[in-house]
Amino acid sequence: MENTGTLPSIQQEKNKWRIFAAVGIGSFMAALDSNVVNTVLPVIRDYFGSAVANVEWTLVVYLLVVSSLLLAFGRLGDLQGHKRIYATGFLIFVAASALCGLAPSVLFLVIARAVQALGAAMLFSNSPAILTRSFPRQQRGQILGLQATMTYLGLTAGPSLGGWLAQSLGWRAIFYINVPIGLIAFGLSVAFIGADKPDGESKEPFDWRGAVVFSAGLVILLLGLDQGQSWGWLSVATLGCILSSLLLLGLFLRLELKSPAPMLDLSLFKNRLFSACTASALINYICVSSILFLLPFYLLQGRSYSPAEAGLILSSQPIIMALAAPISGYLSDRLGSRLLSTLGMAILGLGLFLLSRLGADTSIGEIVSSLAVAGLGTGMFISPNNSALMGSAPRQRQGIASGILATARNVGSVLGVGLAGAIFTSISSLPDSNALVKAVETGLLAAAVIAGVGVFVSLVRGSKKAT
Repeated sequence: MENTGTLPSIQQEKNKWRIFAAVGIGSFMAALDSNVVNTVLPVIRDYFGSAVANVEWTLVVYLLVVSSLLLAFGRLGDLQGHKRIYATGFLIFVAASALCGLAPSVLFLVIARAVQALGAAMLFSNSPAILTRSFPRQQRGQILGLQATMTYLGLTAGPSLGGWLAQSLGWRAIFYINVPIGLIAFGLSVAFIGADKPDGESKEPFDWRGAVVFSAGLVILLLGLDQGQSWGWLSVATLGCILSSLLLLGLFLRLELKSPAPMLDLSLFKNRLFSACTASALINYICVSSILFLLPFYLLQGRSYSPAEAGLILSSQPIIMALAAPISGYLSDRLGSRLLSTLGMAILGLGLFLLSRLGADTSIGEIVSSLAVAGLGTGMFISPNNSALMGSAPRQRQGIASGILATARNVGSVLGVGLAGAIFTSISSLPDSNALVKAVETGLLAAAVIAGVGVFVSLVRGSKKAT
């Protein structure tokens, strides 16, 4: 009889970790598929006998669709329930993965990837909200740290896992493997994620006009940034995309200010903590994506390491990040986010500076240790910052907060690659035998300066703990 009172709490404890398993798998899979195709692009090109420019759209369309729909699905989660949107996203993602594996042509594969990205956007935009609702406030930093780890591991494991699967089982296996794993995660989601019925919020209409204008503006902006390196940064196409997107996004802000039920509640940004967390998250992903873009050039072309050796060296960053994120999240539940996030951003900046000092004969140990410093800073930053952002948003706005967080990640990653790519292209083309190494150094130093700005942005969030 003494133990009966503890049974509900024991069951609740088990259930919340089953919820995390469902969300963690979804975060890993959706992130993995954002870049798993990179490694097997040549294999797909040869299989279909298609031009590289056509096959590359399997990457571009995924990025554009995911990024443009995150806010919309976050808002739909607030209105219709996060579990409903999340579980539906799993079904779409799994079905589209099967279609990708069955693709008889490049065009079919591109369309299936767009549908897959639709499901991924539903997963990304609602997972932090589900975790925030399912775990007590005193565990929020820890659990969001674990979720961030799953997301980041998915982003970094994509190329190596994709290469191994394609070599062992063929390129279609990178999509088929999502089916059984996704169905298991879907079952966990349906069984254990609690039904969250919105309050009076659900009576508000969905802002379709704002959603369409925002999605169009972001798609055009990301397209210009993604293709700017090949089109030319000062070309009519690139500048036209950027200008058109700014006009559309400006129109979106005007519509949201006038709408009685906006898709994006701009009043969230009146909260200094929320605004600072969003801006510093954007800066963090600009810095991290600069590393992911530039270091392979340094290792493969500048130092002539094999792809396997380069992959092993680069793995030091995500490994340290995966270890640091849950610990930092646990500490933030007790200490608040300001100190840990600011320190993490500063350490990331230090790691970038150390990486910018790499030369043509730097030892592997120094490369690995510099990457480890950057990974430590990233892991220390992400968990407290995500926790503070989610905690500073009202309960009825958790979905849109999740969407904003995910959008900051995707846009920051594209901006980082665009900036690093522009610097790399400009310097590596100079008539200098050491131009490639100098291009990598300059790009990483620029990212270190941006991290310095991030330290300031993180500091101004204030010392108040999120609720």
